[in-house]
Amino acid sequence: MKTVIDGKALVYCEGAFNTPNGKTAHGLVRFTERYKVVGVLDATYAGKDAGDVLDGKPNEIPVFKDLEAAIVALTASDNLPSYLVIGLAPDGGRLPQVAKATIKAALQQGWNVDSGLHDFLTNDPELMALAKEKNVTIRDIRKTPNRDQLHFFTGDIEKVDCLKLAVLGTDSALGKRTTAWILVHAFRNAGKNAEMIGTGQTGWMQGAKYSMVMDSCINDFVSGEIEHAVVSAYKNENPDVIVIEGQGSLMNPAYPGGFEILAAGRPDYVILQHAPKRMEYDGFPGYKMHSLAEQINAIQVISGKEVIAITVNHEGMEKSEILDVCKAITLETKLPAFDVLEYGADDLVALLMSKLK
Repeated sequence: MKTVIDGKALVYCEGAFNTPNGKTAHGLVRFTERYKVVGVLDATYAGKDAGDVLDGKPNEIPVFKDLEAAIVALTASDNLPSYLVIGLAPDGGRLPQVAKATIKAALQQGWNVDSGLHDFLTNDPELMALAKEKNVTIRDIRKTPNRDQLHFFTGDIEKVDCLKLAVLGTDSALGKRTTAWILVHAFRNAGKNAEMIGTGQTGWMQGAKYSMVMDSCINDFVSGEIEHAVVSAYKNENPDVIVIEGQGSLMNPAYPGGFEILAAGRPDYVILQHAPKRMEYDGFPGYKMHSLAEQINAIQVISGKEVIAITVNHEGMEKSEILDVCKAITLETKLPAFDVLEYGADDLVALLMSKLK
């Protein structure tokens, strides 16, 4: 039976489920140890199974038209949650105004609210007064701790003597976190002790024990917080392998993530997530994607580390295309290519086993 850290949760994703702006909800629907997800709110897919919509694999998580419909159905099944979780991940991380009514209604129900957006709910006097009245909590996952709680880079990362892998990407909203979790679980299934380093709000929401939120951390402390998470995981868990979730991409104009992960996390190898059908950077029409060869070269020049494999995001593909696309990538790059979401990560883990220290 899965261990749940915080309890049952309903995920708000109105108008964004099964789009790049719903990636937090997607992560929670696919896997989370922090909550037991009992439903998703998005009128577009009301009445459908969330797993079936997302991956063609039903998982018994229903999609509801609105909060009222969810309350009726979940009351009838004795499955009411104690959390409303904001599953949106829009460009800029801003909360749509229309969402506030649902948040207020959830607080009125006596539910806690978790949000990973840049618009902090804890700065809203009306919401905080309601939370106090109902004796529930509001958590802003992207709210940075006080500076005296943050860590500066020390160099202790050099003491981490296990295999370190970074799952980076050629773009944002590409599935890096999902691939990282799949890889961690595949290592565990193979009998190895694997730890996930979360670097965004969704990783924390999925229960990553060692996490930081890179895109809201004060710049002086980003490297130190990454290092601290990796070193803590190594000291406390004695893992065989640590997998670091990537953010953005080196080439994305708005989310040029990845450099600090390379510099401070100091991975032994990089796994590069790529969507072959994506021609332009996520959310930026006219910004043509750099080629896979250019992106591999940039990572290797910056870090001096080897890109050991390509993991494929099959968006825009028919299932019958996937294996041929993987073969084409291997011919182009001379690197093995895998679709771990569709076919699992056993083959990739078998490749990586020889790299364990």
